[in-house]
Amino acid sequence: MERLRKSAEAVAAALRARKATVAVAESASGGLISAALLMVPGASAFYLGGGVIYTPRARHRLLGLRREDVRGLKSASEPYAACLATTVRAQFKADWGVSETGAAGPTGNPYGDAAGHSCIAVASRTGCVEMTLETGRPERLDNMVAFADAALQLLLAEIEKS
Repeated sequence: MERLRKSAEAVAAALRARKATVAVAESASGGLISAALLMVPGASAFYLGGGVIYTPRARHRLLGLRREDVRGLKSASEPYAACLATTVRAQFKADWGVSETGAAGPTGNPYGDAAGHSCIAVASRTGCVEMTLETGRPERLDNMVAFADAALQLLLAEIEKS
């Protein structure tokens, strides 16, 4: 958790410096992105909210995305991550939206991705960037932490570019 705390503190400092906000939609990281950001004292200044989008029902109930909104998008893919990041950003009226979707392990997901596969996206008013992480490991908790840290690092890099 120390690794996540340090990444979240860097993100928090960058957001505060720009008076910017973030919202999170995560899946295989199980809430660790949000938890890391909320570890930072004064998180309410930049963290607007988020959710663990672990099932199609959660996607619909928490983000308002219907089946037709994601038709043709494979879960645990960069286009799906971009959809989640863009949607959570818009729903919360945040400056930044970050999402993560993947397979934490110990086995892969029903879509053919191996354990340790995660797709991450960061959306802003000017666009969205995506990345895929492959840890090559089956250890669930290690993967969850790696996914959350990668999401925070991508968010930080994009904030610093702005």
